[in-house]
Amino acid sequence: MLNTATMKTLSLRSDLLLLITAAIWGFAFVAQRVGMDHMGPFTFNGIRFLLGAMALLPLIYLIKPKLPARLIPVANPRRMMFIGGISTGLVLFVGASLQQMGMVYTNAGNAGFITGLYIVIVPFLGIFLGQRTLANTWAGALIALAGLYLLSVKDDFSLDYGDLLILISAFFWAGHVLLVGWLSPRLNAIDLSIWQFFICGTLSLITALIVETISWQAIIDTAIPLLYAGVMSTSVAFTLQVVAQRHAPPAHAAIILSLEGVFALIGGWLLLGEQMSSKGLWGCGLMLAGMLISQLPWQRIRSPNKKQKKAAV
Repeated sequence: MLNTATMKTLSLRSDLLLLITAAIWGFAFVAQRVGMDHMGPFTFNGIRFLLGAMALLPLIYLIKPKLPARLIPVANPRRMMFIGGISTGLVLFVGASLQQMGMVYTNAGNAGFITGLYIVIVPFLGIFLGQRTLANTWAGALIALAGLYLLSVKDDFSLDYGDLLILISAFFWAGHVLLVGWLSPRLNAIDLSIWQFFICGTLSLITALIVETISWQAIIDTAIPLLYAGVMSTSVAFTLQVVAQRHAPPAHAAIILSLEGVFALIGGWLLLGEQMSSKGLWGCGLMLAGMLISQLPWQRIRSPNKKQKKAAV
């Protein structure tokens, strides 16, 4: 058993690692936006995810032996890994493609906050899987929706094209979360990640060969954004997340990771000189509030009060 002081130290370290992870993911939107100045979205994603798959390969030997073997038994693990890798890779391909195409028409801050809506969308998609949706999720969704209106909806009630593409991609990110959530207790997370990154990267490059022009000069000009998006936001951030969540509850981790939208906004302002109106900033604030409220464990907070009332009677 770990003593209280040790638990607090581990919890603080986990919070710091999760915050670093959110920052890496947030600044990745800047890298994605810069990449669109030199190459097409499918070329960028193809190279990015294949780099991510290759960067994760060493973790098979570094982390895999240390992971607890508490997986749910399956009849044919190799077959499930094959099907699961293709399924998650396909969903990832659609979500990443829509997001990257949207980056051509919008800024990093918008993309970060709108993508973060998957945190609110996940519980609603879970309804179709028989999962319960709490009142705070509904409240958070309404607040986030109001924020999206301020951030992206124009005076004629139309949604900016780039923001619309990223909003649609958020539904695929949410579906990806649910799919990985079902597969991860049954399959090794590192192996599954390598599979899905490889599938997504391959499909993206095939699409790029059909609809885009690939040049070595463009790849050289985009080397830094590609390396950041491919290595930092996949293998490095993935490793930090795995280590951090060993001592952090999922809801607690989700709240910290939702700050990636804030870091995307900061990165766009510092590195790209992006500006946002006061209306847009209010929208970002409401969206962040909605994401946080949707993750707050209200049910846990209310339960002790009910017990106390029964005890008092």
